[in-house]
Amino acid sequence: MKTVRRLYFYTVAFISLEVVLWGLIGLLRSIVDETVGGGAEVLARALSLILVGVPIFLVHWLWAQSVSARDEEEKTASLRAIFFYAVLIGTLIPVVQNLLALINRIFITSVHLNAERAVLGGSQTWPDNIIAILMNGLVAFYFWNVLRGEWKTLANKENFADVRRLYRYLWLLYSLLITIFGAQQIIQIIHYLFYVPSDVIGELGRETIVNGIALLVVGTPIWVYTSRIIQDSLADAAERDSNLRLGVLYIFALSGVITVLTTASMLINIVITKLLGADWTMSYFINQIGGPISVGVPLGAVWAYYGNWLKRHIGSVGEPIRQAGMKRVYSYILSALGLGGAFIGVAALINFIIDLSTGNTLTLNDSLRSNLATAISLIAAWLPLWLLNWRPLQADALASGDMSDHARRSVVRKAYLYLALFAGVIGGMISAVALVFELIRALLSASTSSDFVPTVLNDLQVLVLFAILLAYHLLILRRDNMFTASALAEKQGGFKVVVVDSGDGFGESVKAALAKFAPSVPVTVSAEKPQGQFNALVVSGSLAVNAPEWVRSFNGSRIIVPNEAEGIVWAGGVSKQAVQQAAQAIRQLSEGQEMRQQSTSGSAWMIVIYIAAALFGLQFLFMLLALLVSTFAN
Repeated sequence: MKTVRRLYFYTVAFISLEVVLWGLIGLLRSIVDETVGGGAEVLARALSLILVGVPIFLVHWLWAQSVSARDEEEKTASLRAIFFYAVLIGTLIPVVQNLLALINRIFITSVHLNAERAVLGGSQTWPDNIIAILMNGLVAFYFWNVLRGEWKTLANKENFADVRRLYRYLWLLYSLLITIFGAQQIIQIIHYLFYVPSDVIGELGRETIVNGIALLVVGTPIWVYTSRIIQDSLADAAERDSNLRLGVLYIFALSGVITVLTTASMLINIVITKLLGADWTMSYFINQIGGPISVGVPLGAVWAYYGNWLKRHIGSVGEPIRQAGMKRVYSYILSALGLGGAFIGVAALINFIIDLSTGNTLTLNDSLRSNLATAISLIAAWLPLWLLNWRPLQADALASGDMSDHARRSVVRKAYLYLALFAGVIGGMISAVALVFELIRALLSASTSSDFVPTVLNDLQVLVLFAILLAYHLLILRRDNMFTASALAEKQGGFKVVVVDSGDGFGESVKAALAKFAPSVPVTVSAEKPQGQFNALVVSGSLAVNAPEWVRSFNGSRIIVPNEAEGIVWAGGVSKQAVQQAAQAIRQLSEGQEMRQQSTSGSAWMIVIYIAAALFGLQFLFMLLALLVSTFAN
């Protein structure tokens, strides 16, 4: 109930604050800037926003302040932290946007271009931007001071620290995107200047380079400042080991490598097309290669910089198994991308050979030239990526030892292999349907079209490629399973467990669960101290409360299973799956896995926050894709 109430008050307070803020901005703009126009309508709209929004905001904001002053739970709630940092985001980003618009127009007009050529705010005036900057800045300053005071009095800072971490990384994403776009604009023009005289570039070139400089002037300092704050915060273990930081590093590094290889493939395609005799002027050719270079260079810098930080972050993890698992995620993603690109490239190359062999000419027309260039560029860019990542991964999985055993059993490897199997089955099914369709249609119609032979051959070659993909990865999966089963049986066979029988069927239930989850583990059920050495002991919670001396002095791992007993209340409750969980814990111990206690202190709202961060990261990737598309479309 408190969470729902909290959500209502802070949401209404945020919305009403924005209503009042932009009402005031609209009012001041209408007073100062004569070009706004609108007369009574504009004034009425601004006043209505202010008059309605102010009382609603004050009621909800003062209530939130009053309740948080009395109740420590309200004061440290995640929703309160989200409200504060959402207000800062909602006010400071408009400050940056208006500052960018103001600087951009100043730069544009300084080179004798129309202000409307600015990348942002071309139709605005300097009073519009100044008023928005001042008003948003005042609101941000007020809430920043309130937030600073909150930090000094918080008894539990965990929720606020989690939200602050997300706030910082959102700024990092935002400023990095501005910087990348600015660098792309400048590199594109600088590249063109090497080959074309400056007086030929004209207004479009000046517009592009000035817009790029404005983006860099605003975005770069914010990115540097935010990066420095994040780096300084890594002295705190919670910041250094956060999953959000790891996820952001993965996103940046993967975004860089994907974009660089995509642009490299495009660049190779353009060069090969030219070498194969495309009728292009040198000016057109230079213009074509400028797009991939201008996008690839800044994203290559992002890949190098954040890829290095990702390696350092993974290297700081003390546990070798966990460290290897984090590296594995990165390598398998790259391997999957490389395999997909190489597969398409090989299929395109065979398609070219079929079209050339079944055609009436041996000369390269525009279509064949484009197909060959596409195939070669895909293979040249993506096949090395797959080989450089897949071969070390396979070598680790085929070696002997605990690390290799963990590599074979990793969830990431299983997901990769089953994804390849899925692609092989579904792709093979689609290509088989297309092949059978062509054959049946030709049989029923008793005639064939002119492209019947190349169509059938292309469907057949795609089917064969998918069959090879399926067979290869199925063989690897079967080999992994065989090695894993043998290694696990050996490990479990050397891990002895004694179950303390409390006389109520507990011992037999644990033994049955172990037969399911760890069948090779030797199990002894006894009410008295057994003879021999044991690695782990399982005891019911009711017996553990008043355990015999031999149980209390046991030197191995002791696993306590909560059970219902008179006079005993377990704070975490009694789960029906407690015995199965105990069996799984024994299996993990016998296999040498690290046992981690699950924390119950995390807020459910942090799940929402991390989902929002993931969505923002996806948006970042789509914006990079849009940058690529717009670059090459132009």
